[in-house]
Amino acid sequence: MTAMLNVRDLRAYYGQVQALHGLEFELQEGSLTTLLGANGAGKTTTLRAICNMVRSTGSIEFQGNKLSNRSTEAIVRLGIAHVPQGRGTFTTLTVQENLELGAISRKDKKAITSDIDRMYAHFPVLKQRHTQQAGTLSGGEQQMLAVARALMLRPRLMLLDEPSFGLAPLVVRDLFKILGKINREDKVTILVVEQNAQLALELADQAYVIETGRIVMSGKADDIANNEDVRKSYLGY
Repeated sequence: MTAMLNVRDLRAYYGQVQALHGLEFELQEGSLTTLLGANGAGKTTTLRAICNMVRSTGSIEFQGNKLSNRSTEAIVRLGIAHVPQGRGTFTTLTVQENLELGAISRKDKKAITSDIDRMYAHFPVLKQRHTQQAGTLSGGEQQMLAVARALMLRPRLMLLDEPSFGLAPLVVRDLFKILGKINREDKVTILVVEQNAQLALELADQAYVIETGRIVMSGKADDIANNEDVRKSYLGY
């Protein structure tokens, strides 16, 4: 696998407060990577910095393209989809309309229809609810819709921020199985920020641990899961 995303000396700021302190990491094409850390460690800020949604310095390159001077919209057009915490679906629109909106910048109508059918294959419950307003869906269904809508962009890289937040354990398991399938079958590289460290490490190939805006540990997900410090700090045993 070749590096798809390279991050070097990334520093991010909210006003005068520095949130990230020289982060360096890379994502391999086709990988599924998790970024772990406590609340306030800088995980969400890292995803926002990649999408140029916060003030930052350093170097971020995606498939050889520098991202620092590009708008968030331009970064999306390069093939990066961001699913923020809180899902962000358009609650007054139907499931079908949300998916169509995800492909609004595309002109290939036949392919869009095919992709919507593919989303319904990934998430059968959404097909059952296709005429239902997004705001009336359960939390798990809304999260599935947010992921499906992002996939309508046909991204090369998907950034997921706390996809399990507020969801029942069985729903989370199902969602993570689907994410693994999307990674394997659709060849979408995934970076997931997740509080459920144990489940994230089961899903991921690679892992990074962040504390107070700094990467303090990295490696294969299996190795990180078996690290005593990680177990005590994030897995609770």
